[in-house]
Formats: sequence, structure tokens, C-alpha cells
Amino acid sequence: MGTIASENAERFGDKIAFYHKDSKSGSWLPITWRETNEQVVRMAHAFLAYGLKPGDKVGIFSQNMVEIIVVDLALQAIRCVSVPMYATQSAEQVDYIVKDANIEIIFTGEQYQFDETVKVIANNSILKKVVGISPAIDFKGLAQAVRYDEFLKLGDGKPELHTEYENRQKQLNLEDLSILIYTSGTTGEPKGVMLTAGNASQALKIHKQRMISVLSKGCTSMSFLPLSHIFERGWTYMCMMSQMPVYVNTNPKEIQKTLKEVRPNCMCAVPRFWEKVYSGVHEKLDSFPGIIRKFANHAIEVGKEYNLGHLMVNKKPSAWLTLRYKFYDKTLFHMLRKAVGVDKGVMFPVAGAACSERVNAFMHSVGINFVVGYGLTETFATVSCYPVENGGYVLESAGELMDGYEAKIDPTNNEILLKSPTITPGYYNKPEANRETFTEDGFFRTGDAGRIIEGGRYPQIVIVERIKELFKTSNGKYIAPQQIEMLLDGDKYIDQSCVIADGRKYVTALLVPEYKQVEDFAAENGITYNSREELLANAKVNELFTQHVKEAVAKLAAYEQVKYFALLPEPFNMDKGELTNTLKMKRKVINQHFADKIEAMYQN
Repeated sequence: MGTIASENAERFGDKIAFYHKDSKSGSWLPITWRETNEQVVRMAHAFLAYGLKPGDKVGIFSQNMVEIIVVDLALQAIRCVSVPMYATQSAEQVDYIVKDANIEIIFTGEQYQFDETVKVIANNSILKKVVGISPAIDFKGLAQAVRYDEFLKLGDGKPELHTEYENRQKQLNLEDLSILIYTSGTTGEPKGVMLTAGNASQALKIHKQRMISVLSKGCTSMSFLPLSHIFERGWTYMCMMSQMPVYVNTNPKEIQKTLKEVRPNCMCAVPRFWEKVYSGVHEKLDSFPGIIRKFANHAIEVGKEYNLGHLMVNKKPSAWLTLRYKFYDKTLFHMLRKAVGVDKGVMFPVAGAACSERVNAFMHSVGINFVVGYGLTETFATVSCYPVENGGYVLESAGELMDGYEAKIDPTNNEILLKSPTITPGYYNKPEANRETFTEDGFFRTGDAGRIIEGGRYPQIVIVERIKELFKTSNGKYIAPQQIEMLLDGDKYIDQSCVIADGRKYVTALLVPEYKQVEDFAAENGITYNSREELLANAKVNELFTQHVKEAVAKLAAYEQVKYFALLPEPFNMDKGELTNTLKMKRKVINQHFADKIEAMYQN
């Protein structure tokens, strides 16, 4: 069996594989499959010259770059293992991974990653070599450091290495450990998820079956999520398999600008990205004069009726409804999509966290093919997703089960149990965790509570809550915090929320406002202030939030509704340990950091 790079070089030759942005000109430069494969083979030779043996592990500590894709593919080609790390991880986190996975060589993207690795290498006897990808990295005299271009030269002029390379290619098999991805560790010690070549092969096969109608359209894609995230990595693999050119976005903070430059057909993202888009669009709509705002709201209702009221449930819309929708689709909706940079969009996969129904419905209403899905690192991404073109699914679900999956519900706690060839063989160096994670009959315990909707083309998965995050109040009532947070985060005045209820007599919440919206409210109501803290303490602002919180949770049971809240002047922060690298909340840390505010809400 060959590699994606070698097979695509043979099939596609001089067709474009990737685009990368030139730092000097700002232009997007193409890289062909022939060029990509040449770089992959050369990197594989360098690894062989360095002395890597089958099963050896190499760390990749970088933001998205074409170079890390080359490194990843080269490691696969010689039966070695890539260990991706998030570009924002700390020296402490990297040190843990290096020691657990026994990593001798690590690739660092830019200065931050290099500097954190320097801290690791000072107290770590395992790590021997640091490869700096960006030419701008200051090595600061580190003897173990080498530049990417110099490392590439290790195998040059050594034809015997190609013989070894070809031998490794012949030995490739589906049982080979291919990737070792460490989980974020929201509730405990990170675990290394082992993913094999067979897991990847099956995942690509079932994705191609489900999405062939899109993959055959000659689309382009944007790589925005970190490639250390299994969602982006799996999607990028699928793009490569389907000859879909990928624009590699290196700086996530520039994505709004990059989208408008590139206007890709596809891009996977977490719900948080689209929540920001939703808030921005509504802020713009709210600024329109009354009659135009009324027209826009009517258009959105028409879009909702057409896409959700008819197409989603396989009902044929009337000629009049179709005519009105097509008018709005070519005018207002096109304008909205163009403003975001998704006017050429074909499909936008969304996963990684619970998705607000409000945001979901809006995106579909304005003609954005919002393909919500559910998956885990342990399942090599997608377990279920919306159909990419057809209706017949339920909006609250995370889509239809992928081919080859068996799913059932544990009756004791409603946990979703799965079986599939895509699922990890287990956690690295964690025999006890492996025993707890798999049932006696071989089903994987997802840790997610949910239910299955039968009766359609495929069963549909509905996610209720992470089981470990279910709260029990002092009155014995169970609370699903993510469900409440999803409702709160859908409000235009709320950016982030963290629900408090475990062991408490009622539900409260820490709220991070959408500061721009609150500042606009203050300007409209003549509220003056000297600091953000003073603004959030204003009585009118608190009345505003009281009203909006009440409306957001109105449909919940009385014991689930938020009784008190505290407004925070700063958002939850990854650098302070309050968020994981995938932007999930670390509730224990947040509870510690805001203990005084939390206790104040329970003194009433």
C-alpha cells in the first residue's frame, strides 16, 4: 500500500494540493501534488538518516503549516507515529506528552512553540532534537536546535535510504499506529488516543460514501481549525483523498480576513466560530432602519420555512414559497454570505461541541449548508452528521449515524455506546482506562449521554450531556449544564456562560457579556462609566441581563432555570487554564478562580 502523497502524485501530478500564504507578498501560493510528494519523500529520507525506527514517535508542536502536513505524511510513509500538539500548549503540557510518548524529536512552528520547548528540553533527558520550521525563529544558541530546511538535507545524496524507504512502504499495514493524539484533559490527566492506519482508512471510506456528492464538485477547502484537532485532521485527509485543494490558514486570528480573500467552498469549524458569525450578522441587522430590519426579518422567516419547514423534512415547497426564497437567496442572503466570505459555500461541517439550535436554524435559513456532526478523537472524528444535500433529519440531532457504526444506549445512565472499525484500539500506556472505556462486548463508552432516533434512512444521534458534567443539586435534581449554556450563549448579549449547580440548592451562572453589545446599549441609554467593571455593575445593565437570561431559559423546568448570575469583565482565558486548547471549559479551574463571585450568588 502507498501513501496519500505518492498515490496523489501519480494520479494528479501537477494539480494543486495546497495553498500557503507568502509572508512577504501576502499572496496565496500553490503547491502541486508532485511537489508535495517530493517533499514528503525527502523528509522521509531525512527521518531514516536520523535513525527513526518503525513505531518511533515525533512531536509536532505548531500552528497549521504545509510543512507539518509534509512531516505527518512522511512519518506515515516510514511506519512512524506523529504526535500533534496544540500551538498554544504550555511547556508543562508538552513535557508530559514528551515523557509519556517517549518523543526524541519535535518540530516547532514559530517562536512561542520553540521557546516553550526550550523550557522542556532543559529538564527532560528524552528530548534530543528541536526542529524550527519558521526561518524567523531565534534559536538563542540552543545546541539541539536545527532549522527545517537543514533537517531536510540529512538524507540528500544517500541513495541507500530510498531502498529502506521502499522497504518500509512494502511493510505498511492497517495495524500500524499512525497518530497519537492527547486529549485536552478537562476532568483529569491527558490520555494519548492511539489511532491506526486502519482507523484512518475506514474513516476516509465512510466519509467518501456519505459526501461523494460534494467531493465530486471540484471544491476548495480552508484549513482553519488546528491540525492537532482530529476534526480538522480527518477533514484535511479527506480533502487530500478527494483532490480538493486546501488553503492552509496559519493564523487563526486572521480567519475573518482570510475567508474573504479565499472564499472557500468548504471549511470545518467548531460552533463557537459560527456563534460569533451569528452575533455579528444580528448586530448588523439590528443597525438597519426599521423598515429594512422588518424586511430582513421577513426574509429570514421565508428562508426558515423553505429550508427547515420543507426541505429538511422532505416536503416540496410551493411555487410561491420557492419564488420568494430564490429572490431573497440572490439578494439579502447572498449579501450576508458574501460579508462573511462564504458566498461560494457548498458545505460547512460543524462539530466539537454542542451547537445552539438558534444558530443552527439561522444558518440554514439564510442558505448556509451547516452540516452538524458528532464525533470524538477516539472515533477518528465523525460518528454522525447531517446529510450533505438531502433532508429527513431532525434539527436537534447531531445527524445520521455513519455507515459501519453500531450504536446503543446504556440503560443505566443513557450513555451512547459505539462499535466501529474507526474506533481507537485504546489509550497509550493506560491499561486501566482501557478496561473502563470498553464494555465486555467491545463497545466504546463515549462519556456522552444521549438518545437514538430510529425510523429514518439511518439512526440519528441526539446528544444530551457529557455524563461527567451532569450536576446534581442539593435537592436531588439532575442538571445538564451544557444544555443551559447553549441557550444562554445563543443570546446576543452573552458571549460565554458557565453554569453552577453541582451540590447547590439552585442554578446560577457566570456570564461573559458580548461587550460591544453592552457598550452600544449603554450609549443608547445614556449610561456613563469609567471601566468595564463599572459598566457591568450598572442597574440598567443588570436589568437587561435579568430579562435576557429569563427569556433564554424560559422553556426549561423551574429547577433548571438560572436564578442568579454574575457578569465578568474579562472572558474565560486559555492562558489562565480556564479553557482547554479546544476551547472547552475547565469547570474546576473556573470554580476556583471565581469562587468569591459564586459564593456571593448563594448568600441570598
